[in-house]
Amino acid sequence: MIPPERPLKLLDIGCGEGRIAIFFARNGYEVTAFDLSPQGVEKAKRYADEIGVSIKVFQANLSEFRLEEKFDILFSTGVFHYIPEELRKEIFDNYKEFTNENGLNAYSVFVKKPFIPRAPDFEKAAQSWVSGEVFSYYHDWKMESCQEEIFDCNSSGILHKHAVNRMIAGKIFGDL
Repeated sequence: MIPPERPLKLLDIGCGEGRIAIFFARNGYEVTAFDLSPQGVEKAKRYADEIGVSIKVFQANLSEFRLEEKFDILFSTGVFHYIPEELRKEIFDNYKEFTNENGLNAYSVFVKKPFIPRAPDFEKAAQSWVSGEVFSYYHDWKMESCQEEIFDCNSSGILHKHAVNRMIAGKIFGDL
């Protein structure tokens, strides 16, 4: 939605081993990324070096880290379920504040559905989100895309389902 026709700063929140961060860097974005896992961060650095792209990657706790510099795009998939409910508004207010005008926030968040059993690889640190919750933090932004999807997963070696909310919101001011 925002091609890197000029240098665009992108933050990958909860980058894991860096696969998606490196994809963005290979496609011309100036990428910063962080993850809780020091092993994941080191693997992302090694992989970026092997591929020949530059990414700035560091270790940080999602619930404790707050942005202090602005980005054009904030991206995250499958990690916000680690944010405790009482910190969500504060964290998303911070993310919104540090998104440049005409920037985007693109997220994918696991949501709880009463008809979908808990995943076999459910982690005790995971926090429940409800359908539409992530959209509510962006009620004052232009919602470019918001959808809910239920999909099959085999991450634990046992077939199961997940529900996810996917959102792309634009920080747009003035007359639309």
